[in-house]
Amino acid sequence: MSEIKTYSNVNRNDSSKSFGISRMEDIHEKHGGKPDEPHRHNYYTVVLVKKASGQHFIDFKEFVLQGHQVYFISPGQVHQIIEAEKSFGYAMVFSTQFLVENHIPLSFIEDLNLFNDYGDTPPLELDEPLMEQLSGFSEQMINYYHSDDKFKDAAIGAIIKLFLISCNNICTQPQNHPQQIESGNTILRRFKTLVDEHYTQWHATSQYAMELAISPDHLNRTVKSLIGKTAKEYIQSRITTAAKRMLYFSGLTTKEIGYHLGFSEPAHFSAFFKKCTGMPPSQFKKNR
Repeated sequence: MSEIKTYSNVNRNDSSKSFGISRMEDIHEKHGGKPDEPHRHNYYTVVLVKKASGQHFIDFKEFVLQGHQVYFISPGQVHQIIEAEKSFGYAMVFSTQFLVENHIPLSFIEDLNLFNDYGDTPPLELDEPLMEQLSGFSEQMINYYHSDDKFKDAAIGAIIKLFLISCNNICTQPQNHPQQIESGNTILRRFKTLVDEHYTQWHATSQYAMELAISPDHLNRTVKSLIGKTAKEYIQSRITTAAKRMLYFSGLTTKEIGYHLGFSEPAHFSAFFKKCTGMPPSQFKKNR
């Protein structure tokens, strides 16, 4: 049975490292232009693309790889970059340990409209001024990364916060009172945690709303206002993403996967998967 290739450490040669940054052209040269197989990281990945031609697959969704883009990939997401020619830009990785070491609360990352755990993860399209600004931030991080400066990690932490804030500022922001936004973010964080813990048993929005002591309508409105999809759609994305990973990488049968994901009958799983993805699981597995 094949498994998803997983990179656990930011730096394969030094497990103590919690941050890394490279130029995309250097990565291309290092690997001779050969793409890596589909894989996932146990850390955050940001890819700033200045110039490129190719494809970027994230959780089995294809995006056109081109210039003036920035991708945000969460821990656990399966992705693969296939270049038609040498790409230019920057790839940076950082772990939760890096956030802790530099006094960046995990809630800061969770409250950004950038890292989406499951479902659609399109790139952020950049205009020229922002592209130049983010490239400047990236060059500063590279310079600190290769320096012997005593406070280089703290400097990188400050710059990456500016980088992420600059990107987040061009995303659609909810036009609510700050207290309403904070309340909504708290609900969203708790909801996402519950989905990760219970998605193989709880498939209904009402089950999560009951645990959160709010109505299903309130949960749906809150989640949609913050991430652009309802709680039901988020739950479905979590289940179908897990199903796709198992269909693609494991040797389990469709029946076994359905039972693993909490469906009492294989037909129920097949109908759910087809409704959410447009094809039955057997066809997805055949197309892989």
